[in-house]
Amino acid sequence: MRFGLVVQLLVFGVSVLAARVHVTWDVGYKSISRDGFSTWRAIGANGQVPIPPIYVTQGDVLELTAINHLDKPITLHAHGLFQRNSTFYDGVGMVTECGIPPGGQYTYMIDTGEQHGLYFIHGHYGLEMSEGLRAPFIIQEKEQSTEYDEDILLTLEDWGQQPEGELIERLKQVSTDSLPNDYKTGLVNGINGNISQTVQFECNRRYRIRVLNIGLDQSFKVQIPGHTMHVIEADGVTTKPLRVDGLDLAPGQRYSVIVQALESDEFNYGLNVTMYADFLDPVPGLTPRYYPQVIEYRKGAPMREYAQQSDDALVWPDDFTLEPRDECEMGSADRVIELNKRNYLPGMGLPYYGLGNTSYASVRVPTMLSALTMGDLARDPLVYGPQSSVIVLNYMENVELVVRNGMNRSHPMHVHSRVFQVVERGPWGDAQAMGKRVVSLQVARPNNPMRRDTVVLPEFGYIKLRFKADLPGAVSIVHCHTEHLAQGMAVVLVEAPRVLQQNARVPQALLDNCRALGFPISGNGAGNQGYDLTGLPPAIAL
Repeated sequence: MRFGLVVQLLVFGVSVLAARVHVTWDVGYKSISRDGFSTWRAIGANGQVPIPPIYVTQGDVLELTAINHLDKPITLHAHGLFQRNSTFYDGVGMVTECGIPPGGQYTYMIDTGEQHGLYFIHGHYGLEMSEGLRAPFIIQEKEQSTEYDEDILLTLEDWGQQPEGELIERLKQVSTDSLPNDYKTGLVNGINGNISQTVQFECNRRYRIRVLNIGLDQSFKVQIPGHTMHVIEADGVTTKPLRVDGLDLAPGQRYSVIVQALESDEFNYGLNVTMYADFLDPVPGLTPRYYPQVIEYRKGAPMREYAQQSDDALVWPDDFTLEPRDECEMGSADRVIELNKRNYLPGMGLPYYGLGNTSYASVRVPTMLSALTMGDLARDPLVYGPQSSVIVLNYMENVELVVRNGMNRSHPMHVHSRVFQVVERGPWGDAQAMGKRVVSLQVARPNNPMRRDTVVLPEFGYIKLRFKADLPGAVSIVHCHTEHLAQGMAVVLVEAPRVLQQNARVPQALLDNCRALGFPISGNGAGNQGYDLTGLPPAIAL
């Protein structure tokens, strides 16, 4: 396994010096067909699509330099990484930076600290992630806490029939709560899932399989019939081993499982991948889509066949059965913030979504720079502009987010810079009237609720999440990890902005990039002083 890592680093132009890993991404276009029938201009790095994974060791600092060869701005976000005293490296366009202009560059200093596990890095300016600007990011433990013999990476993603610009144009032509039917293709380790790949198993060996969904809006299920999986990690949080029959991953979610190989090589077995979307009605051959891969014990051995079982008969990981290995009691709630998923559907045109009274949209000054330069006024959400959807948090207060969804589509909700406790899930809205299953009420164990960074907000349901505001100066977006972010389904948390003003050392390159793109680097959301928001377009009321 170590040899494979060295080869990966050399091939991708990486140099490793002590605890610093230097990676350069020359981000550019590449015309490619990844689904076997549509060819369009994807986004890659160093001429490669897909972009190869990045491996580091716990405690390393990844210095990721992005050089922009596109004709539009880009940013890079390390999904799941904590940004303690480094919010200016979180990589969210017009939230923590203006973006990297065409011809420009920026170096993201990603300190892994005590984190380890499975993450990924992706574009966070518009929907560039959906065009290929994404790659797995694996932080290996300094000392292996779970025994296994080999590490296997399984990357899952969806691939549409057109790039971002055309997707946005299609969004403008709909007046419903979902995209026009795209019927995307599933990719397994960057390859069309219809092309069966082989994973080599040896008898009696223990395998750690890291599985992540880096797609835009499709979910994936993974099963290995005849084998038992034990979940040991979810979203970078080490868990107590939990036996499951399969994995179910919404966009942005990750799992590590231990799989014990069998004693006999008499048969080979299936590694079954299913791609589905709860907002699309089933169409045979189109959705869901099935991508059978192969677990090969012996070349030429016959495949062991199993009768198909319904999902209800199988055990899947759930946020109310998973349990972190490092126990932490459920925090109390000093403050409850209610976020209701709302939408505004014009007769024709782009549907707007939000988590409150207005739809999130970019402002003229990145929210982080407004928090940095507005003095005492930075504690007032009004100065950021209504479309910024800012919520200001007090240092060390215990926060509960109650997120409700009365619509017939689930949403993978991601919180930047931290993990949260998943404390409750229940029904909301009239599911029965829409012919949908009623969400059952689940309450977490008080002594050790599950912690993660991406959770599914069920259709016609709600979730309660808790965390301590212990990242003073952080500016963190909370959003749906699908195309709904581009349609406004987000809020921004600004924690203790006065601490940011006292301690932040914003890289000069970030400010230079703002100037190159023509954006102010100080002032309120409009780039003005006080509450003068002249220059901002009207916020979309929901």
